[in-house]
Amino acid sequence: ICNISIQSMYIANAQNRGVPLNELTGTSQNDFLMETAITIAPEVLPPKASFKLSCDAIEYCAKHVPRWNPISFAGYNYREAGCSATQEVAFVLANAIACTEELIKRGLDVDSFAPRLSFFFSAHSDFFEEIAKYRAARRIWYRIMKERFKAKDTRSLALRFHVQTAGVALTAQQPLNNIARAAYHGLAAVLGGAQSVHIDAYDEALCTPTELSAIIALRTNQILQLETGVTRTIDPLGGSYFVEALTNQLEEKVIRVLNKLDSLGGIVKATENGWIHEEISDAAYEYQLAVESGRMPIV
Repeated sequence: ICNISIQSMYIANAQNRGVPLNELTGTSQNDFLMETAITIAPEVLPPKASFKLSCDAIEYCAKHVPRWNPISFAGYNYREAGCSATQEVAFVLANAIACTEELIKRGLDVDSFAPRLSFFFSAHSDFFEEIAKYRAARRIWYRIMKERFKAKDTRSLALRFHVQTAGVALTAQQPLNNIARAAYHGLAAVLGGAQSVHIDAYDEALCTPTELSAIIALRTNQILQLETGVTRTIDPLGGSYFVEALTNQLEEKVIRVLNKLDSLGGIVKATENGWIHEEISDAAYEYQLAVESGRMPIV
């Protein structure tokens, strides 16, 4: 709701200043699942009502603010809450599927809004799993839009996504180690095909970033972009036996979760009955057990 309010204020300000709405650019997060299953209990903000508002914003922008990205499906927030890489992609795509189905029911052509759907993923510590995660997500989204929704515009088939390095992976102990962590997270995002990357500051496990830590995070991003050459090649790990096999495995796991969500009646109903929240809670518990038992070493 906060995101929709900010978007409305931005549009109102543009109208007051005489700025044509078809010239406005920007992105709203506007993710109902983040609001109802992650940050706010479903009984406080009913998922069905939140989902409707989310779709209302997408419909409005498709008709009146065509250059605006009216939603950023926020897998990052799900991952920070504890879900796995597989769940992150599955929940994001299920959310996007639900929005697409709803907007088509309202009479919109899929190619009138799909090119402006955007995504927001985390970059966590398992380097190759994260790369494979992004590759699998692109494959699945392409097939969903082409085969399920019969999109014709090539822009509708593209999974455009931003990545933020994992705040939950940062440690308060020996925080300077987080500089290396965030750099590797950022590298995974680039090798996985992210359009943009946000690298966390090393002290975020302790406080709001200081000026020094924010500058180091920025410089880490710039070193990756300008000095390493990793942005010069599309899908640089494509063809690697290990990465391709891991991508296939993650793709199969994501599809299984999507099928489960379909059997439950979709992402909105799965949120209403608490299934999504339980799945995230269980995954977070398993992750913490792995850390505390030493199965997942943290330096």
